[in-house]
Amino acid sequence: MKYQQLPPPGHLKEYISAFWTLEAPADSTTPHSFQTFADGCPGLIFQTVEQGSFYQNDKLLPGFFLYGQATTHARIHATGKLRAVGIFLRPNALKAVFGLNAGILTDTCMDANTLVRPDGSSLSEQLVNTTSTTGQIEIISSWINTQAERNNSRRNDMMHYAVSEIARSKGNVALKGLQIEMQLSERSFERKFKEYIGISPKLFSRICRFQASLKQLRNNDFSKLSDVAFENEYADQSHFIRAFKEFAGFSPFQYQKQSPEVIENLATLLK
Repeated sequence: MKYQQLPPPGHLKEYISAFWTLEAPADSTTPHSFQTFADGCPGLIFQTVEQGSFYQNDKLLPGFFLYGQATTHARIHATGKLRAVGIFLRPNALKAVFGLNAGILTDTCMDANTLVRPDGSSLSEQLVNTTSTTGQIEIISSWINTQAERNNSRRNDMMHYAVSEIARSKGNVALKGLQIEMQLSERSFERKFKEYIGISPKLFSRICRFQASLKQLRNNDFSKLSDVAFENEYADQSHFIRAFKEFAGFSPFQYQKQSPEVIENLATLLK
C-alpha cells in the first residue's frame, strides 16, 4: 500500500488536519485487513468503488462517506486495486462545517452526497470524473469551504475552547475546572460537548490520553511501558494496558509486534 499525507489549504486548517491518499499496487488481488484506532476525530473518505473498496462487517462502504467519532477500535477490509483520498477532520468539524449533531455519526458513517443540496451535482460523480488526486482534493476542499461558510453561525467558541484545552493537556485537564470556567452545569457541559464533538468530555479525554501514549510507542520514545503509563498519568501499568486494548484492539506489546501503521490509527493486521 502506498500512502501519502498532504497539508490542507491554509484557509481550511481550522477544520482539517491533513489530507491523505492510499493506493494498492496495480496487480493487487489479495484483500487487506486493517484495525482502526479511536483517535478523537471524524473524517471523510472518497474511494473509487469500481476498482477497489473498503468494507466493514461485510458491508460495502459508500463511495464518498463522512464518518464520526469512534469510541473503540474496529476492523475494516480493502479489496481490489483500492485508491482512496481521505481527510482527517478536526474534532469540531461535524458541527462547525456540516451543521450536524455530531452524536448521530458516532461509531457510524453516512453517504456524503446526502449533504449536497438537491440542485447540486453528485460529488462522487465529480470526483470519479477527475483523474488526478490534486484535482479531487481541490473539489473536496471547495465543497468543505462552502459547507463551513454556510454553517458558520453554528460555531461554538465555548466548545471549541473546551476541546482545545483537553487536547492540549493530552486528556489530563480537570473537566470540573473547565465546566466551572465556562459557567455550565455538568449536564449542560456534557450535552453541548456531545452535540459538538459526538462523545462525552470524559471519553474524549481518555482517547486523547490514549493517543498521547500511542504516539510515544509509535516514536519509540520510552524505556519501559511503565514509563509511558506514568508520563500519561495512568493510575498504573495495568490501567494503561486496559485502556490501550479498549481503543486499539490489542495490547501495547502486541501493537509493537504488528506491521507499521499504513496510515496513522490504521494498522495492517498480520496474517
